Amino acid sequence: MNTPAAPQPSIPRLVSVDALRGFDMCWILGMGSALTGVLKAVAPAAGITALVTKQLEHAEWEGFHFYDLIFPLFLFIAGVSMSIALPRRVARDGTAAAVRHLVARALVIFALGVFFSGGLKDGWEKIRWLGVLQRIGLASAAAGILSLWTGTRGLVTTAAALLLGYCLLLGLVPVPGFGAGDFAEGRNLTNYLDSIWLPGRKYDGDHDPEGILSTLPAIATALLGVLAGKWISGDASAQRKAAWLVMAGAVLFLLGWCWQPFFPVIKKIWSSSFVLVAGGCSAMLLGVFVWIIEVMEWRAWATPFVWVGANPITLYMVNGLGVFRSIAERLTGHPGRPWAWLPAVMSFGVMLLAARWLHRRGIFIRV
Repeated sequence: MNTPAAPQPSIPRLVSVDALRGFDMCWILGMGSALTGVLKAVAPAAGITALVTKQLEHAEWEGFHFYDLIFPLFLFIAGVSMSIALPRRVARDGTAAAVRHLVARALVIFALGVFFSGGLKDGWEKIRWLGVLQRIGLASAAAGILSLWTGTRGLVTTAAALLLGYCLLLGLVPVPGFGAGDFAEGRNLTNYLDSIWLPGRKYDGDHDPEGILSTLPAIATALLGVLAGKWISGDASAQRKAAWLVMAGAVLFLLGWCWQPFFPVIKKIWSSSFVLVAGGCSAMLLGVFVWIIEVMEWRAWATPFVWVGANPITLYMVNGLGVFRSIAERLTGHPGRPWAWLPAVMSFGVMLLAARWLHRRGIFIRV
């Protein structure tokens, strides 16, 4: 019989985690488009405009741009949040109930992802079964379930095994026509397995950047977040927590780039080196946010990010349906030069107002 454990002391809510989640989501919800639009209008030929524009685009295949961090950062934060919330749920409802919650949450997010990608509108054969939300649901649930029965050392071992195992699979298992160890697009094991086993519509023709095999290293990304969450919910001082997050993140980042010659940093197959580079950046960012918000107590600047971080999936779905952009275009029309940036800025502003409205009324739509 699975009985609830004794109540545990309540862990104070960390504003820094909510703020970092909101900061991450803002780039998805239009902050990048607004920023590049303004820069192109104000200084179209400036070096900073070219640099920012490049960093706010995904690397074509190998390499790492700032925008390549956004998705793994969200998955990392999901792991942090689970690590803080799951012990309370286990203490209140028991382990079995916590597992049921994780599985149910994964199914809901997976279904939302299928709907967001077009659902059944073009028939069963055109459903995109794996995508961004589906990966969040699957990887975070797997990491959460592992954390229920595995301590810190076991989680580190599991993450390392996933990354090393993935590297060995792609390096040693031959792909028909191309052999083993080829990491080019369409020639690697990850893309090959998608082409023969992943049904429905794939984002990149016969393979998908959120495909079958690359879900395994994505679980490792969530596990890094779980480990970070265990650390920041511990008894160390906020200064110590921030410092160790930054140092650990720097080590992961360097390890990822050291792995690069043997297993390139490639987001579209979620390479093991990519997991370490993105995980390192995520840990360093979390450390910086903890330092600024929890240690220095400079919080006012982060208020809009906290609004957004309180309802990330809801705002993502509404934005994906084009609601904010439609409202902005009704307000601004379709202005030509030099006001072409205005709809993007207005769309981002409308999103922030919606986030503020939900937050002020205590409406938090949890998934």
